[in-house]
Amino acid sequence: MIWFKKQRYDWTYYIDVFNDEIICSNVLPFLHCNNPINHKLALESMLESKIKRGYESQDTIMHSDQGIIYSSIALSQVHKDYTITRSMSRIATPTDNPIIESKNGWLKKEMYIDFNQEDYETVEDYINAIIYDHNYIRPSYALNYKTPFEYRTQLGFH
Repeated sequence: MIWFKKQRYDWTYYIDVFNDEIICSNVLPFLHCNNPINHKLALESMLESKIKRGYESQDTIMHSDQGIIYSSIALSQVHKDYTITRSMSRIATPTDNPIIESKNGWLKKEMYIDFNQEDYETVEDYINAIIYDHNYIRPSYALNYKTPFEYRTQLGFH
């Protein structure tokens, strides 16, 4: 859940843990964190990106917490048509998923500091700017001070 111009939104995004790149996302008005629609849209976008990147034959593991949306029947129905291994953190154990937990904390803190919401007309423009900055501008210590895009392309992946 994020705030944009005094409104709450549910932002779902997928990262590639290989290079910490945000590969797709979807943002919709917040519906009490119980909206599988944007999760389905983000999932479909992630699967399209996976094919474009040449990872079609690679296993996909989706790790999440046990929040209401991730443990819902509705989201399970969304995943039934895809070959995705589901992995969930144990209840009240965010250390089971340190990659996304730290990413959420970092992104939420930085987005409100580095991006003036008044510079963007829509929440989609705002999110796209944050993703672009993360993937193409901001170097990462864990990637030898390269951006996720530089790290991936310099290793020969598309």
